[in-house]
Amino acid sequence: MKRDANPSFLNGVPELLVLQLLKGREMYGYELVQAIKEATGETIVLGEGVVYPVLHMLEREGALKSRRQSVSGRSRIYYSLTPVGERRRRDIQGSWQRTTMAIRNVLEGPRHA
Repeated sequence: MKRDANPSFLNGVPELLVLQLLKGREMYGYELVQAIKEATGETIVLGEGVVYPVLHMLEREGALKSRRQSVSGRSRIYYSLTPVGERRRRDIQGSWQRTTMAIRNVLEGPRHA
């Protein structure tokens, strides 16, 4: 049985993944596409058509900053997290952790200490 690589309930996940991956270092768009694919074991595969709009939205909202750099004659835009982005990342991460715990409780039953 074929599984969807990106089920519809994953709305909002690209933002979290981008923010989390940029926590450690700056990256350019295609690099983020590849990092998401690798970090999720190819369970979540996001194209540039998903990642770039997320990057642009986050930059407009002050969560990311960018800088242009020429690499081998090509211009790349590198993105990095701002303090606003770090707060947003922590908030979204906390929300997803609570959500996944709630789902785990349903699937496995609540854990008793």
